[in-house]
Amino acid sequence: MTGQITLAKESGPAPARTGLRGHPWLTLFAVAIGVMMVTLDGTIVAVANPAIQKDLGASLADVQWITNGYLLALAVSLITAGKLGDRFGHRQTFLIGIAGFAAASAAIGLSSGVQYVIAFRVAQGLFGALLMPAALGLLRATFPAEKLNMAIGIWGMVIGASTAAGPIVGGLLVENVSWQSVFFINVPVGIIALAFGLFILVDHRAENAPKSFDAVGILLLSAAMFTLIWALIKASEWGWGDTKTLLFLGVSVLCFVLFALWESKVSEPLIPLGMFRSLPLSAGTVLMVLMAFAFMGGLFFVTFYLQNVHGMSPVDSGLHLLPLTGMMIIGSPLAGAAITAVGPRIPLVTGMVATAVACFGMSSLTPGTGTLQMSLWFALLGVGLAPVMVGATEVIVGNAPLELSGVAGGLQQAAMQVGGSLGTAVLGAVMATTVGNSFGDNWARAQLPALTPEQMDLAEKGVQVGIAPVQPGIPAPMAESIAKVAHDTFVDGMSTAFTVAGCVAVLAAVVACFTKRGENAAAGAGAAHI
Repeated sequence: MTGQITLAKESGPAPARTGLRGHPWLTLFAVAIGVMMVTLDGTIVAVANPAIQKDLGASLADVQWITNGYLLALAVSLITAGKLGDRFGHRQTFLIGIAGFAAASAAIGLSSGVQYVIAFRVAQGLFGALLMPAALGLLRATFPAEKLNMAIGIWGMVIGASTAAGPIVGGLLVENVSWQSVFFINVPVGIIALAFGLFILVDHRAENAPKSFDAVGILLLSAAMFTLIWALIKASEWGWGDTKTLLFLGVSVLCFVLFALWESKVSEPLIPLGMFRSLPLSAGTVLMVLMAFAFMGGLFFVTFYLQNVHGMSPVDSGLHLLPLTGMMIIGSPLAGAAITAVGPRIPLVTGMVATAVACFGMSSLTPGTGTLQMSLWFALLGVGLAPVMVGATEVIVGNAPLELSGVAGGLQQAAMQVGGSLGTAVLGAVMATTVGNSFGDNWARAQLPALTPEQMDLAEKGVQVGIAPVQPGIPAPMAESIAKVAHDTFVDGMSTAFTVAGCVAVLAAVVACFTKRGENAAAGAGAAHI
């Protein structure tokens, strides 16, 4: 393909595999155990946060840092971690990631103060960043081109299953054991993954794998990613027009520009910019950002809708989301087979159209919507997301040279993190604006007692997450009126947010038209050697 980075010249066929070591499907199994540990942790911890706050006497800001510290470490490190895999071997980085993630989990469970929990959550993010791109690099190097999509489909199925299990398993552990058990569960899983990895995984390396390390590029990209994600995290608190938000966004843009200039001059760059001359790879990256924007940004409000508007427990809300994650579990391997048969473009466009329809459908949810209607929209969203998760990953990793498969895996994961953070921040701002514009009027129309500006501001912040500002001792009829106003206002904001998410999904469907099968997949497999 014109402008595509040339793969290393093949030095001969790879040595024949002997025994179980290096077997593609066993490699997938070993990789899947590690990926399951990380993705399960991503949703299981949210359920434990209230118990951590109560047990350790943590502030709201401390609890937010339990999540934000992990997110920042993960997002900042992903591409660099992918480069480490390309440079030193994906098997080694995967095993280090597994061992480190399990050890950090054990340390969190043994922590006696919230500051230690936050510190070890940052460590989890760093080790998780080593693990995820290495997993994709191992799949890319191990599977022949005609089976790669199916492997990525099963990989996506594992992510969907563990994401679905997180709130349910977390709720059961917190309610029946302790919040520490949410982290201790990673230790036996990590030991199993490490044992399988040591026994099964083989280190495939491209002949022209990078020999040096771009330290300046790492610093510039890390600074750019940190300031971007930090601005997105804090925008809801500071405000989008606040000087601090604009300053961090400005620094991020400056660092990205300096990074691009540096990468164009260094001999072995962290991310060879020539990768992006591949239109399908660039389209796949943008598609991953837009998909994560619509999915993670929209899903952020669904949990509040189920728990605060419908009054469900975390376990019940997790069960109500099973149609979504269940369809992702079923759909991911089917999507892999379809992409292998017809290429990624048609499944990706179809998937994003289904995602858009589901988002527009969820914009019609009301405080009284029943389980059946919710389940239909959740299931359609899962059906739409499955081919996008599989197809966009294959487009990014498959269109990159084998010697850059780790960087491509890191790019795919980083695109998801940026898209998810951007979606949560932007749709959060949409919710805040909608609530701010309508809550006061809705309150007055219900003929409720007037609130002071301070009371109104406090009430609006609660309504933004579906909490009704009902004070103890208020008569039942008035409490019902307040709850109705709060929940109606929240649902209006959620409807607007899902409408925006649907429009983003439509844009993603257009971007999906520019994707195509990874041209380097077959060549990459031949260029590897054990």
